[in-house]
Order: sequence, then structure tokens, then C-alpha cells
Amino acid sequence: MANPRLDRFTPVFAIAAAAELAEMHPQTLRQYDRIGLVSPQRTRGNTRRYSLHDVARLREVARLSAEGLSLEGIRRVLELEDQVRRLEDRVRDLERALTEERLQRPDRRVFAAGSAGGEVVTLRRGTRMRRNAEVVVWQP
Repeated sequence: MANPRLDRFTPVFAIAAAAELAEMHPQTLRQYDRIGLVSPQRTRGNTRRYSLHDVARLREVARLSAEGLSLEGIRRVLELEDQVRRLEDRVRDLERALTEERLQRPDRRVFAAGSAGGEVVTLRRGTRMRRNAEVVVWQP
């Protein structure tokens, strides 16, 4: 059997070890799992297994709690931090795709919105759209 690749998300710590690493009581970890702050993976026997990522998150919960945040406030902060990380990853992916596209198609065309109803107009590279200075008032 091949060894699975271990990384910071691999669940390897039992609750006692994770509690010791996070400097918390095991009951606190159980409570955080119940309310969804830090949810470890489960084994087939339904025991909790914590990863290094989970332990770091437990430490972050302790830090935020020491600063006076409520558990709901901590949950929201962690949720927003996760969202920021996902968005940063998405931006990196899009930047990488854009760079690859630019390298693969140096003669690419540029598109712009036309002046008559928003149709898409193809422009040659280096060409600019002539801007219309008219003011249009829209009324429903």
C-alpha cells in the first residue's frame, strides 16, 4: 500500500494530542466542533482526527477569544479569512491564466462595447474606440 502524502490538512492527531498542541482542554475542542468553529475529520470509528491546520485554527480561536471576541464573532472572522484566502487563490489562478493566454496568443484581438446598444466590437491591437460625448438619459 502506498503512503498517502502528508500535508498540513492530513488528519493525524487524536483529540488529546490536538488539545495539548493547542494548549486547550479536550472538552473545549469538542465544544468548538459542536458549534462548527473547528471541525476535525472523523475516522471510520467516528473519533476526531485533527490536522496541523486544525491546530493552527484552534490557536487562532484562542487568540481571538483572548482579545475579547465572542464565539460568534470568532466564527465570522474565521469565515471571512477563509473567503479572503479563496479569493486570493482565485485571483492568482486568473492572473496565471491571463499570462498564459497572453504568451500563447501575442496577436490577440481586443474587444470593446459598441456605441449602438452595447454590441461587442473587435478592435485590432493598438486601436482605440472613438468615445461618444453624448449624454443619454434613460427612462423606464
